[in-house]
Amino acid sequence: MTDLPYAELDLERTARRGYPEAIYCAGKSPEQVAGIAAAVRERPDVITLFTRAGAAHAKAVLNELPDARYDADAALLAWPPQPPPASGGRVVVVAAGTSDLPVAREAMLTARYLGRDTELVVDVGVAGLHRILARLELLRQARVVVVAAGMDGALPSVVAGLVSVPVIALPTSVGYGAAFEGLAALLAMLNACSPGVAVVNIDNGYGAGHLAAQIASPA
Repeated sequence: MTDLPYAELDLERTARRGYPEAIYCAGKSPEQVAGIAAAVRERPDVITLFTRAGAAHAKAVLNELPDARYDADAALLAWPPQPPPASGGRVVVVAAGTSDLPVAREAMLTARYLGRDTELVVDVGVAGLHRILARLELLRQARVVVVAAGMDGALPSVVAGLVSVPVIALPTSVGYGAAFEGLAALLAMLNACSPGVAVVNIDNGYGAGHLAAQIASPA
């Protein structure tokens, strides 16, 4: 454990349960995030993800860890910047639309930095089913598929009806008024007709990527 006046970092989590702690930046000040970044600098053996990092958070982290990888679309920083060697099965992350891409990228990068081979498929929503059907060969190579979708949230059910592996449904807050900032997609995914669908919280790309990494673990 590493104690700060405002945080107690769990740097031994990897040894205890196989995966490191992530730093959720939303709600933290840039100064607090900078202090955490300075603390983890002493442990380059531990991969640290900074999630939901705004521009000010990213600047604070990069001041302490200049070589950290920053993906502005995913609002995520990773340090050390090089992912570990891939092991286990492949994680395929599917974004129904381009608007779902930030959350999908968060899931993809999380799984990658937790040691999995990852592929990202973009803009294959149910409005044009030929697009997802054209990716069947890739989907069927996966150990687990993450599907990020807003609007009607229908794509995870479609994918789960086409593959033999678990599907993680990732609802996004994309959509017009009656989408209720992702609630409609969440409820649709919870009511998926196809079996083998697990659902994470709205816009929780980190949670989806982490679960996918565990499912695709070599153990």
